[in-house]
Amino acid sequence: MKISRTRFVVIFLVSAFAFQFISNLLLGPVNGEWFPGTGSAITWKRTVAAVIYPVKIVLVGPLSSIFNDPDPAPPIRGLACALYWTAIALTVHYLLSKISIHRKR
Repeated sequence: MKISRTRFVVIFLVSAFAFQFISNLLLGPVNGEWFPGTGSAITWKRTVAAVIYPVKIVLVGPLSSIFNDPDPAPPIRGLACALYWTAIALTVHYLLSKISIHRKR
């Protein structure tokens, strides 16, 4: 890959936070739903939720204990997401670099 590890991680973090913010904004969490929109009576919200649900499982599924805490310290959620997503980004960057090296041969 031609992109540096640091730049890839930063782009991944910004994209993940934007995805999380926009999906929650569109689907509008109601009554503290963990994955908003899945039980919605509005058809388009149910459809969008079904499409993005697998991505949300990967991005925030393992962090459910932090998100279900009724009163966490404000920076804890952001820091936990950043640490977890950094690990994912580094793994994805490593795998993509290995794939591109094997293609060159």
